[in-house]
Amino acid sequence: MARKDLLKNLMTPSAPSDEARPVQRSDRGAIGAVSKSINELKSRAIIEVQPDMIDDAGIADRMDEDAAGIEALRESIREYGQQVPVLLRHSPTSEGRYEVVFGRRRVQAMRGLRLPVRAMVRHLNDKELVVAQGQENSARKDLSFIEKANFAAQMVKAGFERKVICDALSIDKTVISRMLTVTDAIPEALIRAIGAAPSAGRERWLTLATRIKGRNNEDLIAAAKGSDSDARFAAVLAVVTAKAGKPPALPLQGQGTPIGTATQSRNRTVIEINGESKEFGDWLVKNIEEVHRAWLQSRDN
Repeated sequence: MARKDLLKNLMTPSAPSDEARPVQRSDRGAIGAVSKSINELKSRAIIEVQPDMIDDAGIADRMDEDAAGIEALRESIREYGQQVPVLLRHSPTSEGRYEVVFGRRRVQAMRGLRLPVRAMVRHLNDKELVVAQGQENSARKDLSFIEKANFAAQMVKAGFERKVICDALSIDKTVISRMLTVTDAIPEALIRAIGAAPSAGRERWLTLATRIKGRNNEDLIAAAKGSDSDARFAAVLAVVTAKAGKPPALPLQGQGTPIGTATQSRNRTVIEINGESKEFGDWLVKNIEEVHRAWLQSRDN
């Protein structure tokens, strides 16, 4: 009988009498344990939210537009459905709307499909939001060094303490300091002109940061040319590392992949093929006569 009354009270609680107070006792014992379990289950529930009810929030983590990647994700979701839910919070300013904590690419893909987004919803303040977003970023392997460094720099601008930044990215203060050394030395406009540069790791960005002092920012932004962000990074690095009076080495691309550099002066052109493309370099040496013949024919035509 006591158990039936307990479940009845959980389902349809009556107003407590004065003798039943204080209410603080409800978080103890069996009733408190059941109530806590119910609340935890509610917080873990996955709901469906229309994508036009979801706004961006937090700090932008990706630096390059990835239309092809979004389209591939959209096709995957079209075929297999949304397998991984996103994380949202209730909008602090607009009743009934949500803000995305992480899962922006999935939300964007679902907008294109005009399908509801499967999501978990948490009550998060701004600090908890960026920590959750940062921890998600630190677990992802497709974010480049500069994207993580820029994320840390944006957190500094937003006024977050260094400890919060460390907690968000799951890295120690030494690594954060190195990241901020890069973002402090390289203007944000140049970083964005270059882009994510996934093949350019920490050491090459540090090299760029140390060589950039005294350079004209507009000239470097103008030098950030290439078929992708790796090529743009290589072009800028070549400018700042070139010796005085020596022309910079221009990056060479093969199907979107860096294969070497070319240095051009008034009287000659020097092509260097990197080690990863050595097989192509060997082929080029063996077939240079045929390549030259094809060039002569194209010139004559």
